[in-house]
Amino acid sequence: MDGVSGRTGGGYVPPMTDPTRPTEETKEAEADEARAEHRADRGPTPDEEALAPKEPDPEVAEHEREMMERGAHVEGEGRLP
Repeated sequence: MDGVSGRTGGGYVPPMTDPTRPTEETKEAEADEARAEHRADRGPTPDEEALAPKEPDPEVAEHEREMMERGAHVEGEGRLP
């Protein structure tokens, strides 16, 4: 054991610093940012639009369905209440 982190081997592990506490000003700024409208800074260029697929990729759509099904039946630590 290294005496600092309780780990063995692996090199230097710096001690943890003190946790910070956000000020009210920081909390307000973060809340304002969360409420702000988020949108793209520009629309697609004609070249980008021409390259964009017109129909969804069936493989991607099938993968999405599989992941939704897997997520619906998750158990254990990763499960949301």
